[in-house]
Amino acid sequence: MARPSALLVTLLFCVSPLVAQVTTTAQSITVQVTTTQPWTDSGLELQSGDLVEISATGPQQPASGLPACDPKGMAGSSAITAALPLPTAASGALIARLHAQGAAPVLVGASTELHIDEASHLFLGMNISGAAPCQGELAVSLHIVAAGSSAAAGAQSPRGQQLKSQLATAAQVFMSGQFGIAKPAADTSNATSSGSNATADATPAATPLKLSEAPLDVQLRKSIDSLPRRVNDQFQNLGDMVNFVIVGSQKDVQDALASATWHVADTNNEGAVVNAIMQTYDKKDYLAMPMSTLYLFGRRQDFGYEMAEPIAMVASRHHFRIWKSAITWQGHEVWCGAGTHDIGFAKDKRNGSVTHKIDPAVDGERDNIGASLQKANKVKTLTYYLPKNPVQDARNATGDGYHSDGKILVILLQ
Repeated sequence: MARPSALLVTLLFCVSPLVAQVTTTAQSITVQVTTTQPWTDSGLELQSGDLVEISATGPQQPASGLPACDPKGMAGSSAITAALPLPTAASGALIARLHAQGAAPVLVGASTELHIDEASHLFLGMNISGAAPCQGELAVSLHIVAAGSSAAAGAQSPRGQQLKSQLATAAQVFMSGQFGIAKPAADTSNATSSGSNATADATPAATPLKLSEAPLDVQLRKSIDSLPRRVNDQFQNLGDMVNFVIVGSQKDVQDALASATWHVADTNNEGAVVNAIMQTYDKKDYLAMPMSTLYLFGRRQDFGYEMAEPIAMVASRHHFRIWKSAITWQGHEVWCGAGTHDIGFAKDKRNGSVTHKIDPAVDGERDNIGASLQKANKVKTLTYYLPKNPVQDARNATGDGYHSDGKILVILLQ
């Protein structure tokens, strides 16, 4: 998509009632962000390699009743609050969102820079859930440095340092939810990126699956009927449903998933997490954020896999766990999988801590897994099978509800 000119930006703002009013100069615009709508459209179509410099100011005079809004957020509101769009940022702080795959809110504060990794559309908002804690508009200045310019190229040089800062912040959010480790008091106003996020859209529609027209083998159907329907946590709370089966050897499964760009998740040892994050170096993104342990057949997952944008995966990621079952079919191993899509943070109903929130329409992730393997040309056949006693409406181990048509996707590898 071509970069919009100043005239095009102006026209975009004229035809949409939900788009902010802006004033434009050569490479700059000013956007007014208010508490009255969750997101304000900047009208900017950004390209890979662009640099966006953002600065913001609040009202000059305090508003009556409530305090004046401040782009840094309201004083005394630094605790993690799962209900906020960005739980790690202060209430009322200026945040941004890039409409791109896997993207969700990032903290802007009074000023920051966004390095754009893929074609994106920029939205701005305040970190608010429910009643606004402040009054007034924020004046947000955006300066766009086009990809390929000397300024944009020079701004990329501290990429490694920026990634380490982003990932350290992301790790604290993750571990606060998974391990109960407190977030340190630190200024994270610059820990931002085009992919560093805390909530995300629900799973997009997967590529249509090319399903086999042949009926599933009778013996394989009987074997699937004998499998457990749901996984459980360490406290025996039932959780995610088994929503796909892969037939193939361990090597074939691992090779196929690697070809489909799935990444093996790290262990959930918090020390290993910190070390891996802080060792991230220039232009290498950490794509193996750990996932919690769940159980099937009385044992923890054999493997966990995930797929997401760098850094964003701390909050938004496609992921699944797989277990090798005791059954085989025609000499091939049968693997059971439970896949869900993390779309943000929510309160864990078991203990009140912060944990991941899943897209309740879990069939989307089931189909996404099949579509990724299909796209990588690693699939022989894909078949839906409705087992006995299907799971169609349930809750996971953290208490979030989900729904399904109850079908299991049976994946026979090449």
